[in-house]
Amino acid sequence: MGFDCNQCGECCSHLGLVHSIRKDLGNFHFIVYNEYTSDETEVTVDADKHDLFLDKSIFAKLPEACPFFRHMPGSEKAYCTVHLTRPDICQDFSCWRLLILNHTGRRVGRVMFRRSLVTEDAFLNRCWEECIDPLTETDDDVWDKEVIRILTRAGYSVRQ
Repeated sequence: MGFDCNQCGECCSHLGLVHSIRKDLGNFHFIVYNEYTSDETEVTVDADKHDLFLDKSIFAKLPEACPFFRHMPGSEKAYCTVHLTRPDICQDFSCWRLLILNHTGRRVGRVMFRRSLVTEDAFLNRCWEECIDPLTETDDDVWDKEVIRILTRAGYSVRQ
């Protein structure tokens, strides 16, 4: 099961509550502190993102964003300015296992981590409770295929 980031930025929009700059080492090098684990990680702003990092305007709109999170001016694409040296927790992250879209292509749900649904769509929630929660398949690939089949029959489309 692969993960392909579409650079929406949701993952980093509130990571300022987790990551803080503990120390500025100069020359775009920093020590990042993880508020939950107390881990400290040395990071370096990617050479091609120095100018982007210097633009702090994102914090007016997203005050809880990771201190290294930015949007490219004129674009909604999100960037990690320390992508090459980002902390392990960021390297291990994938924001969804399955992305569920309605008939218009709007995201209405995500299957997270092992097998948890995140949605505000009442029909999708009911479909999940009645048809997917009872599944006992232990093989992840087989389970994913069955969930995709069920959701497709219910009128949704699913991205892996």
